[in-house]
Amino acid sequence: MRFVPIAVAGLTALLLTACTTGREAAPSLGAQPKPAGSASQALPAATLELWHGFSTPAEIKAFEDSVAAFSKKFPQITVKTKSGVQDDQITAAIRGGKAPDVAASFTTDNVAQWCKSGAFQDLTAVIKQDGIDLSVLPEASRLYTEFEGRRCTMPLLADAYGLYYNKALMKGSEPPKTLSELTELTKKLTVRDANGDIKVAGFIPSSQYYENSPSHLGPMVGAKWYNDDGTSAIGSDPAWKQLLTWQKELVDWYGYDKLDKFRKGLGDEWGAEHPFFKGKVAMVLDGEWRNAMIANDPKAKSMDYGTAPLPVADDKPDLYGSGFTAGTVIGVPKGAKNPQQAWELIKHLTTDTDSLVTLSNALRNVPTTKAAMESPALAKDDNFKTFLDIFAHPKTSTLPANVNSVFNQDALSTFMASWEKGAVKDLDAGLKDVDKRINDKMKLSGG
Repeated sequence: MRFVPIAVAGLTALLLTACTTGREAAPSLGAQPKPAGSASQALPAATLELWHGFSTPAEIKAFEDSVAAFSKKFPQITVKTKSGVQDDQITAAIRGGKAPDVAASFTTDNVAQWCKSGAFQDLTAVIKQDGIDLSVLPEASRLYTEFEGRRCTMPLLADAYGLYYNKALMKGSEPPKTLSELTELTKKLTVRDANGDIKVAGFIPSSQYYENSPSHLGPMVGAKWYNDDGTSAIGSDPAWKQLLTWQKELVDWYGYDKLDKFRKGLGDEWGAEHPFFKGKVAMVLDGEWRNAMIANDPKAKSMDYGTAPLPVADDKPDLYGSGFTAGTVIGVPKGAKNPQQAWELIKHLTTDTDSLVTLSNALRNVPTTKAAMESPALAKDDNFKTFLDIFAHPKTSTLPANVNSVFNQDALSTFMASWEKGAVKDLDAGLKDVDKRINDKMKLSGG
C-alpha cells in the first residue's frame, strides 16, 4: 500500500452527484443502544459486504486474516470481501444505491468530499459512545481522516516517507540531515562519463522523479498548503520558495537536459529494474513499503542499504526526524444496510492491536495506533523502525483534507515541472499564480 494522489477524470463531479451535498444533509452513524450481554450477543446477526483495494494474494490473505479474527469475536456476523476496488467504483455504488457496508480506500484525497457530501457517514457519535480515545492516533493521521469537524473515516494502515541510501555507494558517508548536506553529498556521489552524462546520481531533485511529489518534499522545509482561512498558502509561505530554490540550484548543477535524459532512461519504479536496486541512484525519497519490495526481490535483497529521516532545511533543525504520512482509510458509506455491525468491524480493524500488527507484519506498512507500534509482536528491524519513528514524530505532516485535493496538487506539480526546466523567470509571481488557480477553483466548488 502506498499513498497515491489520484487523478481520475471527473471524479470530483462524480462525488458531488453521488449524494446530497451540504453538511446539514450528510448522514451520521448515530449512537446505538448497547444491549446487555457478551460481545457475541450484543449485535444482531448480519452479513456485511466489505470492499477494499488490496489486490495481491499476500495482501488479500493478510486482510482476510484480520477479518477472520473479527468473525471469531462476532460469529453471528458474516463478512464478505471484495478486493481490488477503486474509489470510482465505491462512489458509483453509493450513487446507485448499492453501497457496501464498509469501504476502504488507499486515497486520502477523497476524504474531504466524502465527508462534506455525506458519501461516507459521520462516525463521531459512535466513536464518542464507545469511548475511543483518538489520541492513540498521531495527529497527522487524525487530520487526513476528517474534514471540517466531520470524521467520516478511520485510519487503517499508514505510509511514512524517508530516505533510503545505498551503503556501498555512500562509501562510509553518513546520511545527510540538512539540505546543504544533501547537496554536498549528492555532488560527491554523482558519477559522470566523459561526455558529462550521468552514470550514477547521488540524489535526483526533480519533482518529476517517482516519489518526489510536492506533498512528499514539502515537509523537508515545513511548507504549508493552506492558510487558516482555507485559502492556498503556497504563494505566501516562504518555505515553498526555499524548497524550490534549493531544488533548482541542484537541478542546474546537474544540467536540466542531462538530468532529464538520465531520469527518463531509468527503470520502472515498481519493477526489478528500479534504479536504487541497480545502483544508479545513491539516495532516494521513498515510503516504508520499499523495504518489503527490496526483501522480496531476488537480486535487490542482498543490497546493503540503510534508511533515515529526510534531510530538512538548515534553519529548521527541529523538523529532522519528521516526514510525510498518509494511508489507507476506511468507513461506512451512505446506504449501508448494516451500519451498526459495519462500525464494529471498522473499530476492530482500526483499533485492535493484534489486528493491526497482523496487517503490518504481512504488508510492511505502519500500524496506526501507538499500542500497535509498541507491540513486541510487531516485526521492526532497523530499516523499518525508521518509518515507525517518522510516523510518530510530532512534526510529521500530511496533506490536509480539501475538496479539490487532486486539482491543488496538480497545480503545484505542473508549476514545479516548469520551474525546474527553466521556463519560469519569476518564482514569486509563479507561486502566487498557483495560489490564484487554487483559490479560484475553491470558490467555484464552494470549498
